[in-house]
Parts: sequence; C-alpha cells; structure tokens
Amino acid sequence: MKKDRIVIALGGNALGDNLEEQKVAVRETAKAIADLIEEGHEVVVAHGNGPQVGMLNLALEAAGKTEAKTPPIPLETCVAMTQGYIGFDLQNALREELFNRGIQKPVATLITQTVVDGNDPAFQDPTKPIGAFYSEAEAKEMVAKGYTVKEDAGRGYRRVVPSPKPVDIVEKDTVDALLRAGQVPIAVGGGGIPVRRVGENRFEGVSAVVDKDFASAKLAEMIGANVLIILTAVEKVALNFNKPDEVLLDQLDPATAKQYISEGHFAKGSMLPKVEAAVGFISSGTGRRALITMLSKAKEGIAGKTGTVFFS
Repeated sequence: MKKDRIVIALGGNALGDNLEEQKVAVRETAKAIADLIEEGHEVVVAHGNGPQVGMLNLALEAAGKTEAKTPPIPLETCVAMTQGYIGFDLQNALREELFNRGIQKPVATLITQTVVDGNDPAFQDPTKPIGAFYSEAEAKEMVAKGYTVKEDAGRGYRRVVPSPKPVDIVEKDTVDALLRAGQVPIAVGGGGIPVRRVGENRFEGVSAVVDKDFASAKLAEMIGANVLIILTAVEKVALNFNKPDEVLLDQLDPATAKQYISEGHFAKGSMLPKVEAAVGFISSGTGRRALITMLSKAKEGIAGKTGTVFFS
C-alpha cells in the first residue's frame, strides 16, 4: 500500500471539554492515530481548542475580578497556552501507544504560529464569540476598553473576535524536518497562534482565532502532504443533515462541493469550514485528496472503505 504524508485535524470530540475528559479522550485518540503511523504513513497531528481556550478565558476573567486583579492576557497568548497543555496530554498518550506497539517514534508538540493578513475582511466584522456573557452595562465597559461586543441570541452580550484565513505557517519547515527525521509533530493547535508580519523579520500576535481546519489545510499544502483528514462527529458529510431525506456522500469533487455550499447544505461553524478546507486543499496541488470522517473510522477511511473523499 502506498505510504502517505498525512495531516490529521482532530475535532473537539477527540479532546473532551475539560482537563479530566481530555486525559481520557486522548488515549482513544492516540489509538486511531497510531493505527495510521503503524501502517507506515508520515503523520502530523493538528487539533482545535474551542472548549479549552474558552475555559481559560473564563478563568482569567474571573481572576481579574478578584483582589489579585490578574491582568488580562492577550488572546493569542491564550492560544499558545492551550497548545502547550493540550499537546502535553496528547503527545504523552500517543508516545505511550506507539511504544506499546514497538514503534520507537518520538512525538513533539510544536508551538506554531499562523500568519494572517491584516487586511483580511474578517477584521472589519468580528463574529467569533469567546468568553463569558455580560450584562448591557458590563458590555459597555468592555467596549470602552476597546473590545468588540455583540448581543448573543437574547442570552446577554459576548466579546467577539475576528477569524481570518491563514496565509502561511511560520514553522512549516520545522514540521517538515521533524517528519523527515521520523518523528511525529503536533502542530497548528487551535488553528495556530495568529500573527501578522511586522517588517521583514518579526511577527506580532493579533487578537483573533484561526479555524483549525483551514490552518490544517494550509499546513498540509505547505509541507507537501498528499492527504488531509478532517475528523468530526459524523462518519460522512450529508445533504439535508438529520432530516428524513438525508443523503450521505461518499465522494465530492470541487465543483459539486461548491454547488452544495451555494445551496446552503452545510452549517456555518460546523460542517461548512470543513468542506471549504477540504476543497481548498485538494485544489492547491495535484495528487491531493481529503477525507472527512469520524475518529474511529480514520483507518478505514484511508483505505477507502468509509468517510467522504474529496478529489480533483
């Protein structure tokens, strides 16, 4: 069987919603990833951080209201912090699983920066909610401090941040070097730390979040991967999801996928970015394919037995 260079993007269900759930979830996650490595594939692991960065922001906001008056920590720093502690659990679980199988491959978490364009339209219309709910009075105080706040479906006000598209991955060459050295990198956690280029040699963080599926697709493109696996809670992409006339899709080409997108078949913030990321990746070069499926079916999906395969 042909050996692939794979970027595998883990969905939130692979990590749990809190620290205790995460320690349990990553053990099962490690088994599915190890299955692919055991077959000889080069694998990069990417992951989201939605629940984790939200939990961290809530904790920091609460700490700021105590007598300690903990100073605010920038969002990009929170992304870096979640990369570290998610990677800690994930790399140890994966290393243990590999070693138990007699596979002597080091696993390393790489603090990864994702370059975004300061002129991305997302900065003009922040839409990604983050952190706690506020009263109207608290929301006005947040606005006075320079934050963007929007009303959230009658539940109160929340801070919103931009979600720009990735244009480059700073540590792409390091990821490639680790793969060539026979190691397993964990990279672009939480979509990567969003940064913008300042001058020729410096980057600075920006208060934003990058979608982890788009970041995973960009990394896969830049390191010459030929397979992108986006893992989610369902086995296949569907039309009319959860309706009586639901249709499961085995394959999608870019033109058909774009047609379905225009017809509104995929939910924003859920399946839509996954489909868009898959289409973007396979359109970025020849001989590339993408797969959307659930974690427990990753091995079968690579073998062509399940999941939704995107091909050009």
